[in-house]
Amino acid sequence: MSEAVREAQKKGRPVIRNVDFGDITYRGYYKQPPSAIVSILHRVSGLGLFLFLPFLLYLFEQSIRSEMSFAHFAGIASHPLVKLILLGLSWAYLHHFCAGIRHLFMDNHLALDKVSSQKTARWVLVVSLALTVLVALKLFGVF
Repeated sequence: MSEAVREAQKKGRPVIRNVDFGDITYRGYYKQPPSAIVSILHRVSGLGLFLFLPFLLYLFEQSIRSEMSFAHFAGIASHPLVKLILLGLSWAYLHHFCAGIRHLFMDNHLALDKVSSQKTARWVLVVSLALTVLVALKLFGVF
């Protein structure tokens, strides 16, 4: 800490400074509120979906050409590593969808205060993870 920060803390004045990336990654020093976590994950999931979309469309197009190509891609999709990638993409879609619904409510001036915003952010995290667990159970053959 700099001398000016120590002096301000001794006098009881608030210390206003920029937050750098090291402060954000260290959870004990600067804790992100749930709405910030949902916002960051919404952007990450949107980027992931955007980057994988051409690949997924290509695979879909190839799989509907014939029964043989569908069987070929079904065999590829049964590999555990591919299932994990599909699970990650499923999480990205489900989280992006749930966070998008939250943003639609906020666009209509609902749940804009701090308490409601944090509560809806927690619900987005819980619902998207619960739906992802259901997809994982189905994907890995539990039901």
